[in-house]
Amino acid sequence: MRRSLCLALALVLGSACGGHPPPPKRGVAESAIGDWQFRRFQEVLDIEVWVPENKAVAYAGTYAHAAAEHRGKLGDDDIVNVFVTRYQRDDGVVRATVKFARRLAQEAGYTVDEDKIGGVRLLRLEGNGELWALWSSKGHVVKVGGRGRTKLPGGVIEYYGARYPSTVPSGSLEGPLPAGPDEVKPADPDAPYDPNAPTPDWDTYDPGKTKVPERKEE
Repeated sequence: MRRSLCLALALVLGSACGGHPPPPKRGVAESAIGDWQFRRFQEVLDIEVWVPENKAVAYAGTYAHAAAEHRGKLGDDDIVNVFVTRYQRDDGVVRATVKFARRLAQEAGYTVDEDKIGGVRLLRLEGNGELWALWSSKGHVVKVGGRGRTKLPGGVIEYYGARYPSTVPSGSLEGPLPAGPDEVKPADPDAPYDPNAPTPDWDTYDPGKTKVPERKEE
């Protein structure tokens, strides 16, 4: 009887909290996700989806498919990279994510489509030899995929979608931009550099060349 009451209480509390597991403390899961084995964690220097006056930090996780590792041969579809950007506030995150995706389609040669995988509404980005799923969540942006992939990893997307519920609105690629703060004026070139909120240089930006720094082992 007591066990039943505890189980019922757990279910009620889970429902009251929205039923979503909490996001990982350092942004990305540092353990296996189903058949995907965790292989590397990194803190990323480049913030791809820049939100005006909203500082952010990005984290990356790399996963390898267990069966391919067992065979001793890893192809492009056997590696998944996940990037999670965490912002100080949720203000403007949805708007900036949609603008980023539209800009990739207009200026960087990507095909961008709205899709839904594992219950997660997302933006599918394909081009320059890369395939990614991109979506905004409250105070976060999540990007899952990699170079050379032919399909998106549904299990990994579902895992992250449960922890970072999508806030991408339906029809976001064709309708008006989601509400958000107006763009700020260009940064003062004489202002000191802030590594926590760098201003992107769109004239030279190439998403295919975004570098993930190697983390030094202590």
